Amino acid sequence: MLQVYNTLSRSLEVFQPVNPGRVLMYVCGPTVYDYSHVGHARTYVAFDVIKRYLRLIGYDAFHVQNITDIDDKIINRARDEGKNWREIVDEYSKDYLDALKKLNVFVDIHPRVTEHISEIIDFIQKLIEKGHAYVAPSGSVYFDVDTYGDYGRLSGRQDKKMWSQEEFATEKKNPYDFALWKARKPGEPYWDSPWGPGRPGWHIECSVMSSRYLGTRFDIHGGGSDLIFPHHENERAQSESLFGEKPWVKYWMHTGMLQVGGEKMSKSLKNIVPLKDLFNSYDPLVVRLWLASAHYRTILSFSDEILQQARSNLERLRGAALLVQKLFKEVEPAGRLSDEDLVTLKEMSQLRRDFYEAMNSDFNASAAFASVMQLTSIIYSRISSKPSYTTVYIAYRLLEEFNRVLGVLDDIMYETPSETIPVEQLVDLIVEVRNVLRSQRNWELSDYIRSRLSDLGIVLMDEKNKTRWLLRR
Repeated sequence: MLQVYNTLSRSLEVFQPVNPGRVLMYVCGPTVYDYSHVGHARTYVAFDVIKRYLRLIGYDAFHVQNITDIDDKIINRARDEGKNWREIVDEYSKDYLDALKKLNVFVDIHPRVTEHISEIIDFIQKLIEKGHAYVAPSGSVYFDVDTYGDYGRLSGRQDKKMWSQEEFATEKKNPYDFALWKARKPGEPYWDSPWGPGRPGWHIECSVMSSRYLGTRFDIHGGGSDLIFPHHENERAQSESLFGEKPWVKYWMHTGMLQVGGEKMSKSLKNIVPLKDLFNSYDPLVVRLWLASAHYRTILSFSDEILQQARSNLERLRGAALLVQKLFKEVEPAGRLSDEDLVTLKEMSQLRRDFYEAMNSDFNASAAFASVMQLTSIIYSRISSKPSYTTVYIAYRLLEEFNRVLGVLDDIMYETPSETIPVEQLVDLIVEVRNVLRSQRNWELSDYIRSRLSDLGIVLMDEKNKTRWLLRR
């Protein structure tokens, strides 16, 4: 039985989606004004793991993750760099989507704010008509927090003194009211509306796009824990006020923060690690495995040592997958299993139960990954030394099952391996070895290599500083 931690109730709850068999989930994506960093990746990979597991256990999971492509930060970045705001959006949207692809994270739909302006205006107009929002003299529109009686429960901020908002404006009824529509300022992009030219506030976009694609009530709303207040608190207030659905979202789920050297990763501390830089040092699948094998709610520490351990884990895991593939081609089906085989099969069956038990406990990927690594130990220690058709097949099938969640063995498990050797790279390597022998004045062996390559139709041409080769037709 799957249980998930609900930020709203602050407790584990049995997972029962609104519509049996189907899970609708919305995850807050990036505001594209800078390069995606490892803190973003933590959330993206965590919810990809959650989605993958839901699909593994039979749910039809649909995943929406937005792109905020108009915001104060984008406008300010464009002004600072002397660019059009759309150039900023295009550059950093591409960086974000490239990072997701490298991390093997695939989202069903990426709605953008600027493609949903008409729906945003309609949403705001209905809030005004219901008495939950008001138009200020400037043409900005604000949500009247006092009209929503359950404000503060998601974040635990029950006292109005704790309800400070990012926007400060003397025209608001209350200092904690928040902007739904921002009146146009000189030089800023704008869209026409019934209240005058302007652009959407930050919080309204997610309520509009989630309801556009998932309906007025859905199962999971996710994001980093830094979004609980004010973003998710405000989303919840405006959505439940309009739709009359309580709860609007059944399960609020939030990832833990990243730390560097014991401090929170943040722009203010200048310890942000862009993914494009991290990928120069580590394979993106190493980064994915590190993030995918951690419990999504834990505070996660970032360091080279931790990533080096993830690299070792990935090499071990991939090596085990390649080994069982090789063994499967070599072994023949047998009519009788040995006592050792029966013990191995029993242990692998227990590992499978342990994996599901861990994931059913609020998607505890850390505990589940322990089962994965124990499986690799069985493969390397017992199956490799005394392989049988059945143990090799079950081990392979179990690795494939685990990988549906981890997502780091796709090229091994799901792609047909090439039977050809990269000939050009192989010849380059042989020529490089021959050049080393020549530098050591080992003429006999270097001439032998040249002669044997010539027999194969490969001609070497020694020049002053290098050796060229060509294939004789």
